[in-house]
Amino acid sequence: MAERGRNRGRRGGGRARGSSSRRPRRVRRGEPRSRLRRGLSVSRSSGAAKVLGLSTTRRAAVVAIVVCALAFTIAVPLRTYLSQRADVAEQEQRQAELRGQVAQLEQRHAELSDPAQVEAEARRRLGYVMPGETPYMVQLPEDDRGERPQQDEAAPPRDSWYQNLWNSVKRQ
Repeated sequence: MAERGRNRGRRGGGRARGSSSRRPRRVRRGEPRSRLRRGLSVSRSSGAAKVLGLSTTRRAAVVAIVVCALAFTIAVPLRTYLSQRADVAEQEQRQAELRGQVAQLEQRHAELSDPAQVEAEARRRLGYVMPGETPYMVQLPEDDRGERPQQDEAAPPRDSWYQNLWNSVKRQ
């Protein structure tokens, strides 16, 4: 009985175990050979297609959908990763610039901790003098030209607009 149950699932029905000889399929006279070949190619197709019952076109469509889904799944994290790498590079460059500025400011702080340097800066930039000293300011002619725009000596000085208005009323 146990053998019967096993043999039922096999092709060929309830044959005995020893008689597993297959009969070759005969081609009928009216049946074309291409149909026979097509039947063989279908039987040779992959096991997954048999289980799912999908045609070649449907399998290709399913594969295309899976590939697109994977591409969309990977695209967003990849874009985020690349943008973050660019941000990290930019921040590292900014950090290097700030370290350079910190080094310059620390050097300037060390210079200004010297009282002689502070005194020299006060004299140069602010014009301070020590008690008992007489300050002299020397102005060279080329320095004077650069500060003031040149005007014609013959041109009369201009009055303000309200003075011009008052003068025109007085004349009438």
